[in-house]
Amino acid sequence: MPKLSYTVGVNDPIRLNKFLALRLGLSRRAADQMIGQGRVLVSDHTAELGARFTPHVDTLAIDGKAIDAHQDTELIYLALNKPIGYVSSRRQQGTSPTIYELLPTEYHHLKPVGRLDRDSSGLLLLTNDGDFAHQMTHPSFSKAKTYEITLDKPLQPLHRQMIQDHGVLLDDGPSKLQLERQVESDELNWIVLMHEGRNRQIRRTFAALGYTVTRLHRTIFGPYQLADLPAGKYQSVAKVS
Repeated sequence: MPKLSYTVGVNDPIRLNKFLALRLGLSRRAADQMIGQGRVLVSDHTAELGARFTPHVDTLAIDGKAIDAHQDTELIYLALNKPIGYVSSRRQQGTSPTIYELLPTEYHHLKPVGRLDRDSSGLLLLTNDGDFAHQMTHPSFSKAKTYEITLDKPLQPLHRQMIQDHGVLLDDGPSKLQLERQVESDELNWIVLMHEGRNRQIRRTFAALGYTVTRLHRTIFGPYQLADLPAGKYQSVAKVS
């Protein structure tokens, strides 16, 4: 699918927080925080919340560093089938490679939308659209995610009922997941549906009941599906609200 771009005309003003979100890959809330802290200068004047900005006319600086405001911002959305063993960050962790080794350098400025830990695989979105990332990950938007998991031992019916109906209490609150067998009568392999996105939530939920998740593979994230995208490959996708 084609990449999307955002462009403005020479005399077209835009809300400053929107422009910062586009340029820096932030959410508008984060951009507002930056403006409110007095870190943003527009044409050598400290910007105020609600300010408007004309990219091809005004100058822009953040923390005293000039930002190129004369270049149109291209919004990019990628879907990556992350293999096991890669970390979802720019910084290498030990000897583990990062997901950016799977991408050409032209995409190295993109940020992951949420994360998959090193031992997990599957659908990972990347973008420079901070608003999109916020809408996909903030709990208030409740984006459903689907995973295929494998356990180290059969899941007991009582534990399945606890996870689905009552939730399992973790250090950061209760965790409630919807479970479905991948294959009838198979108690090792499950499909997990969740609307939250807390750190390692699925693994911690099962660990609290004495299980180890030996495989965790994300297949669906909101309106996006992994489908037949091969492991280690990526493709451009359209923004879906």
